[in-house]
Amino acid sequence: MQALIEARGLSKDFGSLWAARDVSFQVEAGEIVGMLGPNGAGKTTTLRMLSGLLTPTEGEAFVDGHSMQHAQQEARKGLGFLTGDMDLYRRLKPIELLNYFGRLYEVPETTLKSRVAHLMDAFHINAFGNRFCEKLSTGQKQRVSIARTLVHDPKVVILDEPTTGLDIMASEFILQFIRSMAKEEGKAVIFSTHHLDEIERLCDKVLVIHAGRLVFSGTPGDLNAQTGKNTLADSFFQLVNA
Repeated sequence: MQALIEARGLSKDFGSLWAARDVSFQVEAGEIVGMLGPNGAGKTTTLRMLSGLLTPTEGEAFVDGHSMQHAQQEARKGLGFLTGDMDLYRRLKPIELLNYFGRLYEVPETTLKSRVAHLMDAFHINAFGNRFCEKLSTGQKQRVSIARTLVHDPKVVILDEPTTGLDIMASEFILQFIRSMAKEEGKAVIFSTHHLDEIERLCDKVLVIHAGRLVFSGTPGDLNAQTGKNTLADSFFQLVNA
């Protein structure tokens, strides 16, 4: 399988704090990888280095074979990145926002029209497509945000806590779409979460980050075998409390 995401020794020094230290892993096409860790562990810092929003102090990130440090424009063409502090333009409607971002990514107009229509349908956005984004519910905003992340049909999708603040129905919708992106479209997907059940249900592999370091990389079953525990929750707590 082809590695579409690769972290090679990613480290970030904020002066008095190493937020991430020597983080290395790969995500292949069609693979879903979940990232776990306590608040402040370095998850968001790592994902932002992968996405090019932060420049690593040491190490290098690759997206679809392109270095995020040395060929950022090419790397970003293959990347869709969603983080919690990316808000929607309040005075745009969902269809306007998707078209706007599609043009930013230089999606051809004929392709963009069908792509936006597909995403509007897939995320059930048509029902509220004529409302201004400021009038949408939290779940509706998240659907639009993820659709925006996918408008240029990237091979790599990085989602930072995509279900935080959502009710159970909205969360389930997002999780099922994550599954279909990877398994039906062959995208490489990595997402961070605090919900262990999401890891158990969706993920081929799990990454556990603690105090800026990657302390585990493998399948959920491998994690339980390593720790000698029967549940992912018990295994996680043993790792981060060791």
